[in-house]
Amino acid sequence: MSVKVVETVAADQQGTSYAGWSLHYAQMSSGQFKGRLVEAELGGVQVYEEHMNTRIEQYYKAPSDALVFSFDMADRALYLLDASTQNLWITPENYREIAVVIRQDSLGTRHLHRTFEDLLLTPLKSPHGALFSGWLSTMLTRMTHVDTTESIHLGDQLIEDCLYVLEQSECSPLSGRNLRVRDQRKIVQRVFEQVSAYPMENFSVVQLAETAGTSFQQLRKAFNECVGMAPTAWLRTRRLNLARQDLLSARTEDTSVAEVAMRYSFWHLSRFSEAYRALFLEYPSQTLARTSR
Repeated sequence: MSVKVVETVAADQQGTSYAGWSLHYAQMSSGQFKGRLVEAELGGVQVYEEHMNTRIEQYYKAPSDALVFSFDMADRALYLLDASTQNLWITPENYREIAVVIRQDSLGTRHLHRTFEDLLLTPLKSPHGALFSGWLSTMLTRMTHVDTTESIHLGDQLIEDCLYVLEQSECSPLSGRNLRVRDQRKIVQRVFEQVSAYPMENFSVVQLAETAGTSFQQLRKAFNECVGMAPTAWLRTRRLNLARQDLLSARTEDTSVAEVAMRYSFWHLSRFSEAYRALFLEYPSQTLARTSR
């Protein structure tokens, strides 16, 4: 048995804590970020429990050759993920999630995606799912404080329990709104891929609409629905997060706040400092000074 607890103070630190995942995290609401990740290895089955206090832009791609049972503790729903699922969304504040990662060979199938493709990223709900995720959270908490040999047999039991919860769950019907949101997520996804490829570029809203292959109005609606903010506000928040990452890894003798600001197309230093402070509750100079100690 292996149990690891990671306490994080920056969103991008939270995103690098998952082994085998392709992840991007960015802070999207004001506050001093605090995150916690508990990871347990139980007989070849990985279990994660994640807590984050601020809203987070979360982009993820699950590990290859694995099926992930992700339990959203807010809406009490189960979501299935595999290596084909790439999703971008904004978490609510004080978000909690529990995920069980089961390798393909443990499930006895060579065609993982084909077996579960009609259930991927679909909200699956049942009373069993809520009970199971609550029990799993309690078990992880106990394992961080007490060394137990029960974990030797827990891997196989967790596989059985996850499949049972899946069997008892029902898919939420796709309403007209759900279908519309699914199309809007594709618009946001295309924009995300473009700005991720050119992180230092300050795209205009016209360029973002062209990238997504949609109109200005549809772009605005997609971001309001899926992200909760206008496209340009989202892009600015992303660039603030990138600037923070650079400041957290820099030293005062090697760089300056002005250099980092201009690197991400913030040409007015005072405006950059105020926007940075509004999001992270400290000035960029304070971040740089703290990391240089």
